[in-house]
Amino acid sequence: MMKSKHIYIVAGGPEKDLPAHLLNEKDVRWIGVDRGVYTLLKNGVIPEHGFGDFDSVSVEERKWMETHDLPFTVYPSEKDHTDLEIALDWAINEKPEAITMFGVTGGRLDHSWMNVQMLIKGVKANVQLTIEDKLNRLEMKEPGTYSAQKDDRFPYMSFLSFTPEVTGLTLIGYRYPLEERHISWGSSLCISNELVEEIGSYSFSSGILLVVRSSDAEQV
Repeated sequence: MMKSKHIYIVAGGPEKDLPAHLLNEKDVRWIGVDRGVYTLLKNGVIPEHGFGDFDSVSVEERKWMETHDLPFTVYPSEKDHTDLEIALDWAINEKPEAITMFGVTGGRLDHSWMNVQMLIKGVKANVQLTIEDKLNRLEMKEPGTYSAQKDDRFPYMSFLSFTPEVTGLTLIGYRYPLEERHISWGSSLCISNELVEEIGSYSFSSGILLVVRSSDAEQV
């Protein structure tokens, strides 16, 4: 059987922040990270691999996890890379077309921000790498032109400079269009924009752009 070209990585972030559709997905490869392995197993999904030091599960939960038939890669708590980074590097090495990470936001801010920075690995490896939770979807983009379609789940779009500056940013089909604008660290110019056309586009000429699609809590 041909393996799916899309890998889902589920980490140990708050389960309440996982999107409702997540566990209904079928044609994907599942990877669990630390408590994310327990979350998947508890919901009837057996990942093809589990990574972590598993310090976020109890002794009883760990024993129950080990009754399932899946390979674990266990690392000591004291190490140079986070469990998520180890799992993400493994997934990238599988050369999928896309990777989506869940359960990587909503907890400690230092961990959340580090996980957002890991999106740069997708840019470097030419893999579509995304972070998704109940209210947000994040991607990083290299210079180029990209289309964007309206999405009722995530009606707002924000464009943030991941490098010190992004140049030549042009937004077409948005409530607040732009033409050849430069944005830099600390600028709120491109927060909370919205598509007014069913399909719009954005383009830029240099830098790395963080694209955030989001929703207000009351809309979910």
